Amino acid sequence: MNTLNNPFFTPLPTPHATFPFHQITPVFLEEAIMRGMEEHREEVERIAENTEPPTFENTIVALERSGQLLQEADTVLANLFSANTNEAIDELCERMSPLVARHHTTLALDPRVFQRVKAVYDAQPVLNTEDAMLLKETYEGYVRAGALLNDEQKSRLRAINEELATLTMRFSQNHLKETNAFEMLLGADDLDGLPDDVKTRAAEAAAKKGRTGWLFTLQAPSYGPFMMYSARRDLRERFYMAYQTQCTHSGDTSNVALVVQLVNLRLERAQLLGYKNHAAFALSRRMAATPQAVYGLLDSLIAGYHTAAANELHALQQYAQQTLGSDFQLQPWDYAYYSRALKKERYDLDPEMLRPYFELSHVKRGVFGLAETLYGITLKRNAAIPVYHPDVEAYDVFDSDGKFLAVFYYDPFPREGKHSGAWMTSYREQYTDERGDHRPQVAVVTNFTPPTADKPALLTLGEVETLLHEFGHALHGICASTRYASLSGTNVYWDFVELPSQFMENYAVEADFLNSFAHHYQTGEALPAELLQRIKDSRNFGVAYACMRQVSFGLLDMAWYDRETPFVPGGSELSAITAIEHTAWQRTGQLIPPDGCCMSVQFGHIMTGGYSAGYYSYKWAEVLDADAFAAFKEEGIFNRETACRFRQTILSQGGTRHPSELYRLFRGQDPTIEALMRRDGIIE
Repeated sequence: MNTLNNPFFTPLPTPHATFPFHQITPVFLEEAIMRGMEEHREEVERIAENTEPPTFENTIVALERSGQLLQEADTVLANLFSANTNEAIDELCERMSPLVARHHTTLALDPRVFQRVKAVYDAQPVLNTEDAMLLKETYEGYVRAGALLNDEQKSRLRAINEELATLTMRFSQNHLKETNAFEMLLGADDLDGLPDDVKTRAAEAAAKKGRTGWLFTLQAPSYGPFMMYSARRDLRERFYMAYQTQCTHSGDTSNVALVVQLVNLRLERAQLLGYKNHAAFALSRRMAATPQAVYGLLDSLIAGYHTAAANELHALQQYAQQTLGSDFQLQPWDYAYYSRALKKERYDLDPEMLRPYFELSHVKRGVFGLAETLYGITLKRNAAIPVYHPDVEAYDVFDSDGKFLAVFYYDPFPREGKHSGAWMTSYREQYTDERGDHRPQVAVVTNFTPPTADKPALLTLGEVETLLHEFGHALHGICASTRYASLSGTNVYWDFVELPSQFMENYAVEADFLNSFAHHYQTGEALPAELLQRIKDSRNFGVAYACMRQVSFGLLDMAWYDRETPFVPGGSELSAITAIEHTAWQRTGQLIPPDGCCMSVQFGHIMTGGYSAGYYSYKWAEVLDADAFAAFKEEGIFNRETACRFRQTILSQGGTRHPSELYRLFRGQDPTIEALMRRDGIIE
């Protein structure tokens, strides 16, 4: 092995020292991670053995700056695993995850380092706001990592963290494998109700695999439109059951046992660290702070929206019975189909009607243009920046004064080896040191409707909202202006991180924004005013039921993590898990999935991501974003002064202050639920 060829070990000749993905191999990644752990251990050892009295600079800042090689290599591996994996990447992740987890746990439990950290913390040095936050975060991080435990407890904590790293990786791998494995090949007689574009994409998907017919998969651009448009109820049920039973079947890709293990390991870790359960442990680092505050939010949403949600569901049931008879009972696989049909009848509006006006390149121009309007930020494509897949685009981002701000990657379409969903991620965080301001490298990854042989990528309004959402996260990283990477950009409390993203979604139905880019991809015709009005009129269609759906997910999350005893299934593990789900959902009035379906086994947000005991964050942040956008509505939705205040108090600050303090700096008050209910039409 010629380590001289490893791009992680030499200065990068690429623009902005971006990662040369075309040169990065699993072998190089493994080598960089192993050397990165060795270098990190040596750096921390020097801090531990420092004979000088511990100070903020020689201990806290030194720890902050340590481990850069490991951080970069591990970040690249994690991002490739999510967006462009293969068997070699999967295998490497499975081997490296427990090693890296053990490495971090071992360093965090070094008593020599903790004593230095504690000495600085106890001395209460006079520091500026950001330095004080770093000191607080560092000390509390060591405590939460087990620094106050005895040796036996520390040993058990190491084992738990390693096992969690392995299990969460396996959970994600299993879900991706099952998503990729299912295919539904249909004939011409099975296509009733499907729009031409949907059929074209399905025919091309079949042709790519050398098959004849129309191929549908569990990828979002295939599954969603089919469930919304197919008139074949039997096929909708078949497709729905395939989706909802992922990772439930016996075999190597089952996640049933993993759910039990993950829930119980998190409980054990929390109680080992002195918390009553995982919810209390996780929420001590959230704006909500306690399970009681989470339930307070969810209860207030149920009180405000439940009746409206029940009325919406009843109206849908009645609408279906008009054509199918009074005996018809709405099932989960019917909801998208009849909801779309009733919305079409009421507002003469169908998602497919909007696609011609939302060609992806136009949408990007509109979203990027919004950043320029609000903040003076511009993006310029840079083909010289290496990318990890031909679909990916790379951009230079510039501030209003022409100063370079960031590198931005965009990865739009689904493919094998790419996890489902949409997300923003960082390859490098912004920070400043004696060498200057190190600007971030961020990415947005989506699974949008891809182009066909005769049409470009045409999006739904929902996909436009998704791009706005994820680009809002990206702006949080792009606009960062902090001293420390660990406090930069999206490194904030989980129930605050969604504010910048959900705030951007508000523009999706604003006429002045849509008029800037929403033109027919063939004729150039602007989105007609009367069609825009129908969009606005229909905006709150189904909003209460959608709210209750999100609340149901939050309640399920809390059902798993606000428990104080291990989950011990009696009998079938799958039946016990689904019983937890059905109990959690009772209060929300949702259509309950039939036997055999299970959400928890594929609910990556709470099982593998950062949202365990935190899924409520979406609704928490929605309260914030509605209240924040109300300020823009009062002062002008494109008001540069208001936008600059939002940038200076929210986007640039990262986690340098408590989020409640940052929000009050912007808004001048604490948020209330009224702005959200008013926006949703629940109250006037």
